[in-house]
Amino acid sequence: MKLSDQHHLTYCTNIHPGESWEEVDQSLKTYVPTIKTAVAPDQPFGIGLRLSQQAGEELARPADLAAFQEWLAENNCYVFTMNGFPYGGFHRQVVKDQVHQPDWTTPERSVYTQQMFAILAKLLPSDMDGGISTSPLSYKYWHADEQAREQVFEKSTDHLVQIVAGLYQLRQETGKLLHLDIEPEPDGTLEDTQEVIDYFNDWLLPQGIPILQQQLGLSPNAAEACIKTHIQLCYDVCHFAVVYEKPKETFQRWQEEGIRIGKIQISAALKADLPSDKTDRQPVIQAFESLVESTYLHQVVARQTNGQLLHYPDLPDALKHISKPEVTEWRTHFHVPLFVPSYGVLNSTQDAIREVLSILNEIPVTQHLEVETYTWEVLPKEIQLGLDQSIIRELEWVRNLIN
Repeated sequence: MKLSDQHHLTYCTNIHPGESWEEVDQSLKTYVPTIKTAVAPDQPFGIGLRLSQQAGEELARPADLAAFQEWLAENNCYVFTMNGFPYGGFHRQVVKDQVHQPDWTTPERSVYTQQMFAILAKLLPSDMDGGISTSPLSYKYWHADEQAREQVFEKSTDHLVQIVAGLYQLRQETGKLLHLDIEPEPDGTLEDTQEVIDYFNDWLLPQGIPILQQQLGLSPNAAEACIKTHIQLCYDVCHFAVVYEKPKETFQRWQEEGIRIGKIQISAALKADLPSDKTDRQPVIQAFESLVESTYLHQVVARQTNGQLLHYPDLPDALKHISKPEVTEWRTHFHVPLFVPSYGVLNSTQDAIREVLSILNEIPVTQHLEVETYTWEVLPKEIQLGLDQSIIRELEWVRNLIN
């Protein structure tokens, strides 16, 4: 749905299980009409579509795509953003670090993303731009030494530049502006403000500009502008809160570099102060222990008394060190409901969401806003609702905050 004249707000459909198009299609038909009636009864409702590689191949079939376009028109809905981060299964199985697989060093990731863009180009309304969020190139712990990391940057950049060339040509042919939105994440190859800047300046632009000059006949300045138009960023509020980044500083630094934000994913992580007294710390330890589960990575970043940060790849790894007296705060990667500021002795990073949305009222960082909540079980039983009502509550909370 559109908020004022600036922002399109939706939710990411990765909350709905399903790796085939048949399953995704059924989930959309089950939930979207109810949600639209509640939050956007008199206007078009935008959908943040998540497609696995399998679902993307199936939806690309002309008959299936035409049927979906017809359903969108009948229900006054549109697709303006897609989630192309998880390539394969995202529900009812162990995901963990495999969410990055295949990464951007592989042709499989590139082919999958091209397929997604072909679909989005057909679905996107003619009067707006569209984006697809994607993996932060790869996963840091898979590449131990500097040489291995450089190979990740080099191979990933080659694939990304080919995406740019394809999107440039698509814009020339159709007039539609599409962009790939890289999503930094804790322990991703790109995870914070500076790493994004370094990647653009040290790899993407130096490697990409000569390729686009040769392939598209662009001048160096035009090639740089082309890259920065078609490679943008997905700013996930949860991810940047976990690594203690300050939104306004991040937005300003990227703006100075000419790096754009294609989408903001509105999400909340969990955090807690760790009391120095061992007895007082015990309830916090128990609360984090209760959250250990086998599906997703829950990276932890701990802050010490001297301000330095300690990174742990997953919650069980971090729990072995939670009694360190020099650690004063923990933040962990959970996409918990937005509207609840605290969960017993644990707090959410809701304040980061409030700050980001406040900045948006002053600076039009992006037009695309997508709620991404998928950890509902942390809610107290007395305020748990059905999935459609839970999504409605999140969207209304964001809309009220922006307004």
